[in-house]
Amino acid sequence: MKKNYLCLISRYLLILIEKIPNAMKLTFFFLVISLLTFTVKASAQKVSISFNNAKVEKVLSSISKQTGLSIAYSKQIVNLDRKVSIKVENADVNLVLEKLIADTNLNYEIKNNKIYLFEKESDGSTPVTTQKKKITGVVTDSNGETIIGANIIIKGTNIGTTTNIDGKFFLEVSPNDLLVVSYLGYESQTISVSNKTNFTIKLSEDQLALDEVIVVGYGVQQKANLSGAVAQLDSKELSNRPITNISSGIQGLMPGVTVTTSEGRPGQDNGSIRIRGVGTLNSSDPYVLIDGIESGSMNSIDPNDIESITVLKDASSAAIYGSKASNGVILITTKRGKTGKPQISYNGYVGIQNPTAMIDLLSSADYATLYNQALTAEGKNPRFDEKEIQKFRDGSDPYKYPNTDWQDLAFRTGVQHQHNVNVSGGTDNIRYLASVGYLNQSGILRNSSRNQFNARTNLDIKLSEKLNVRMNMAYFNNTYSDPNSCLIPGNSDLLIREVNIVAPWIPYKNEDGSYGTVSDGNPIAWLDMDQTVDNNIQNFSGTVAVDYQIIEGLKTSVQGAYITNNQHYKSFVKDIQYSPIKYHGPNELTETVYNWNRSNLDVLLNYDKRLNLHGLKVLLGYHLEKYNYYENTMFRKGFPNNDLTDMNAGTASTQTNGGFTRELAMLSYFGRINYDYDSKYLFEANIRADASSRFSPDNRWGYFPSLSAAWRLSEEDFMENANEWMNNLKIRGSWGFLGNQDALNDYYPWMNTYSIGANYPFNNNLSTGYYQENYRLASISWEKARTWGIGLDMTLMNKINFSMDYYDRKTTDIIMDVPVPSEFALGAYKDNVGAMVNRGLEIALGYNNRWKDWSLSVNGNFTYNRNEIMNLGGVQRMIDGNDIKQIGSPINSYYAYKAVGFFQSDAEAQAYMDKYKGKEGYPFTSDFKAGDIIYSDTNGDGKMTSEDRVICGSKDPKFTYGLNINAGWRGFDLSAIFTGAAGVSRFFNTQMYGEFSGDTTHPSTAWLDAWSTENPDGKMPRVAVNSPSSSMNTVSTFWIQNANFLRMKSIQLGYTFPSEWIKPSGLSNLRIYYSGENLFTIDNLMINVDPEAPEGRGSHYPLVQTHSIGVNLTF
Repeated sequence: MKKNYLCLISRYLLILIEKIPNAMKLTFFFLVISLLTFTVKASAQKVSISFNNAKVEKVLSSISKQTGLSIAYSKQIVNLDRKVSIKVENADVNLVLEKLIADTNLNYEIKNNKIYLFEKESDGSTPVTTQKKKITGVVTDSNGETIIGANIIIKGTNIGTTTNIDGKFFLEVSPNDLLVVSYLGYESQTISVSNKTNFTIKLSEDQLALDEVIVVGYGVQQKANLSGAVAQLDSKELSNRPITNISSGIQGLMPGVTVTTSEGRPGQDNGSIRIRGVGTLNSSDPYVLIDGIESGSMNSIDPNDIESITVLKDASSAAIYGSKASNGVILITTKRGKTGKPQISYNGYVGIQNPTAMIDLLSSADYATLYNQALTAEGKNPRFDEKEIQKFRDGSDPYKYPNTDWQDLAFRTGVQHQHNVNVSGGTDNIRYLASVGYLNQSGILRNSSRNQFNARTNLDIKLSEKLNVRMNMAYFNNTYSDPNSCLIPGNSDLLIREVNIVAPWIPYKNEDGSYGTVSDGNPIAWLDMDQTVDNNIQNFSGTVAVDYQIIEGLKTSVQGAYITNNQHYKSFVKDIQYSPIKYHGPNELTETVYNWNRSNLDVLLNYDKRLNLHGLKVLLGYHLEKYNYYENTMFRKGFPNNDLTDMNAGTASTQTNGGFTRELAMLSYFGRINYDYDSKYLFEANIRADASSRFSPDNRWGYFPSLSAAWRLSEEDFMENANEWMNNLKIRGSWGFLGNQDALNDYYPWMNTYSIGANYPFNNNLSTGYYQENYRLASISWEKARTWGIGLDMTLMNKINFSMDYYDRKTTDIIMDVPVPSEFALGAYKDNVGAMVNRGLEIALGYNNRWKDWSLSVNGNFTYNRNEIMNLGGVQRMIDGNDIKQIGSPINSYYAYKAVGFFQSDAEAQAYMDKYKGKEGYPFTSDFKAGDIIYSDTNGDGKMTSEDRVICGSKDPKFTYGLNINAGWRGFDLSAIFTGAAGVSRFFNTQMYGEFSGDTTHPSTAWLDAWSTENPDGKMPRVAVNSPSSSMNTVSTFWIQNANFLRMKSIQLGYTFPSEWIKPSGLSNLRIYYSGENLFTIDNLMINVDPEAPEGRGSHYPLVQTHSIGVNLTF
């Protein structure tokens, strides 16, 4: 059977090889020849050392570095300070080890790429002073593998033993004794002897003590040997939290990674991720891969399936991905099966959700009072008398004088529950993991919901000692609905806006059951009609990879992947009879079908060998990618009723349709070399060549190199005396070029494209023809990012971790619109004309400790980032409303008049107008009065013009920070995550604060502290009908607020039941927990909105706060 597998795989490999270009074949051939030569010389485990009166610890370290074998031992058994003298040249490692342990009570074994040092066995036990009974036991790791040389000591004594070659121990103890079980790299345990005579002890890995393995592009590296800027999270950071997307789950956990989660709409609550800030005027989204494959979205995966998340932040670590890596790279690795008997795990929770913040709106009585005040100030009659205001206040006539709480009618307490089951296990030859997950969410806005199903299978097959096969399959089905708006259909944005602006004195329903309405209708009627925008997204990905060990240290891998994504969008707007005299119609239907698919082929050749003090790793690779996109849209209106929603039921004469297809292809060659000397001096070089169909043949290829180096000072001889407390000290630096081919949505920016639909006269008739929309430049090419950075990593006393990075990224050839002279009658064309620079500082500090039954870890991170525009294609600035791009200033800056207080009298306001109003460029069309905002003549030219506007804050934070706290006591665990941002601003316009215009406006409670002659120190300007003073509708620094915040992002309290309690039920693990997300936020905004909410008209779906309870079970 195995031969049949080999034949089949060989056949497919030959087909794949035939597809590889000749240049790649030659590259692989010469690499194999050169590496074979090197490998023949280094095939045996030989070492050369020369030590005179040196510590055993130093000798062991040298052996490990030269052989690549890690050393496992117990400090209680091995005397690391013992002095020895050894001098050998190119000797077998066994000979060296025998010399090292001569005249000691030690033995050794080389197994599974480790050298185990343990105590020699005599009679199988260690004498003790009080002999009451013999006990036996075995010590294993979390995977069930036995541990050789684990230390078992009777607490409070120096009496004990170590595990033998089979992981077993024998000891004579008293029933009242406590055993302390420890091993290097694992967390120690204290166990009561009691009446037991046989023990099975499982030790958990001590994450701080392990030499952590980090996932990098096309491989893994030991954290100690990294020379680039990389951050990694493991599954524990995401597990058991009631998060529906990965992006919000990583917020605040990694320096240099800024996540903004602006809304809680089911199925559309993805956060915006920026790695080291904004580096281009175009898209700054990072490149996301799941198990090495670009799958579309990082949120198309169940958090329970994730093993780790790695972020590649600098050019050194990301250059291997070339033209897709300029905004950083996120690598998501999923869980895989492990050798052992089948294990079934379940994780599930149920939770409730409410908004983090809602705009506090005036009651009918307060609004009527202030509205009357505004009318009177304009010389108009008040709308409401005191009796009517009293009826609003006491609710005696709820139909004629209601106090309608539109928010309460529209929003509800949401409920969500999520379940995940996975099965894993395997033998030495086959390992498997299969998982299924389900998420159901009823949103906080009525009629919003989500149903998600996902399944994943990962399989690892060992066909022979040299040949392995990996297979991954994943399916994701996400169906979500959003209530539709009758005003502008397509989503709930305009519905939420109406909820926030319709006056509270408009009744939801009249006494006769008809709806109360304004000119736009009634938003609650839209909800009552249960009209929704429905989306269904189905994503499938499949990967097959073959790894073949050609010779020792040389491995080739071939991986093929196919991903397909289908989305169906359906928006149906019903006709509504609000009342006998008000109707909305006719009904209408819009449907859109989207489909994309991507196929990838990767061929890799890896060489990894160590010769004495020299370590060398070489990677060569080939990547081929094809992407296809299809879209088709249909529309009709005039359906017979609101229940018949098939497209063909609509009136044919109203139909419109459209659609298009697009395709992209990319070919890449890449390589990486890692070299280290004595694990002290580390060097890495990367190069990638990409060819993209986005660009013309003359500009299709881009080349992206990077270099990095690191120096592990803690491994130097002069640091030997500090090794007891300075466990790691490393400085590193990197430089490189990255590209950006995804800056545009345009698939053919270099080609002249033509549209159908232009009419022209011909032979006394109008004929349909083609026309060119835009001028194109064939010279357009990649955006280029030059990045350099330096960093420091430090570990103290195996408890404190510190890292710091400074980076500088300059992006040139940014693709921008360049205007065309009007006589050409063409739109703006794209060209590489922009430039900007992005600089920042990242700091991470962590503390981890464990004592007795307690454990504590505290990890904080801080990021500073600032960007600056350097070139805008020949212009100094580009103004778009209240946004500005200006050379020398950050992107996403606000541009507004500077507010310097309120006029305290009409005379002061008149004097201001006398000074400025008659002069050229005066921008205000209405007169000012007492209580209006004063705008400053910032340039001091004696005039008020649009040139007096100033840059006043940015939408992007200068500082972001996070704090992650974890504590444990016996079976209890507590964790909390805090996140925050500073140096960030938000513009909230008049519809967020509310205006005083009658039925179609609803002011916020902030206006209760408006300026008046009785309240001259009020925080808000005077109330005014339709803003005649321009105080409301002129963008100024008054409305651009400091949006700094601190948020408790997550808190979790859990309890894990002792194994002896649950073992009779067949469980190996049982944990229950409470978890909360977004529990509170501290900010200084004048209105009650979430500081991460998008600016606008109060139409955003609120961010949600979640409380949940859950359980973890393992069988």
